[in-house]
Amino acid sequence: MANFNFNKVILGGRLTADPELRQNPSGIAVTSFSIAVNRRYSKNASEQQTDFFNVVAWRQNAEFISRYFRKGSSICVVGTIQNRSWTDQQGQKRYATDIIVDEAHFVDSKGEGPAIGGYTPDSYQTPGFASDAGAPRFEEMSNDDDLPF
Repeated sequence: MANFNFNKVILGGRLTADPELRQNPSGIAVTSFSIAVNRRYSKNASEQQTDFFNVVAWRQNAEFISRYFRKGSSICVVGTIQNRSWTDQQGQKRYATDIIVDEAHFVDSKGEGPAIGGYTPDSYQTPGFASDAGAPRFEEMSNDDDLPF
């Protein structure tokens, strides 16, 4: 496996601040934020430390996160790790490691976490789709007697 390359990360934690939606010079939506993730560091799991991860989301992911998540919200992100470096104004070489979001998911159930402007999971519409009016509606069956299996 000489050409084996794999870069995938899954993080679940809480936002440390409200994500702020910005646009880059090309007009592409971007937001950056950090996630606090607890990890145990003793054998009996009674002691925990918190790690803070820098996260960057682009385009629809950025719009989704900035719209529905706030400081303290639980979030699960799936993405990749990216290293970057630059030289600061004092001529020092600086490095940062970011998580680039491929997917973002809700973790809190209804009624948990910070309230967000009338959001309910049923009211969320997939980015890029104006409405789910064309989606089929299923009726709930009252008993299992009519099931064919």
